[in-house]
Amino acid sequence: MKGKTKDMARKEPGFAERLQTATKAKQTQLEKIRATALANDAQSAERQAARVETAEARKIRAAEHKNANRVTAALRDAQRAAEKAKQAQAATEEKARKDAERAAQAEADAALKRDQKAARDSKYAARKVRQK
Repeated sequence: MKGKTKDMARKEPGFAERLQTATKAKQTQLEKIRATALANDAQSAERQAARVETAEARKIRAAEHKNANRVTAALRDAQRAAEKAKQAQAATEEKARKDAERAAQAEADAALKRDQKAARDSKYAARKVRQK
């Protein structure tokens, strides 16, 4: 057994060899991280560019939407104004029609009163003639 332990002692790495292996491992990890970082930088730049592009497209769509809303509001306001003008015109025409009806009714009433007075006067005159 003692012979086996001696052989194993030779196969076990020494302190300097372990230190060198650790340094190589650290270097390998650093290179791996640098490569990943470079790849991530390229990917993140692409993602950032895509984000900027999307944000600009969103701004454009928002501006178009705002413009469309403005146009729609202007159209709606114009329609309301036209409707108000139409209603005002209709109200004016209705007032004129009612005034004309009132005038015609007043004229008819005056004519009726004249006819009634004439009828009354003729009755009175006929009675006067009969009494004489």
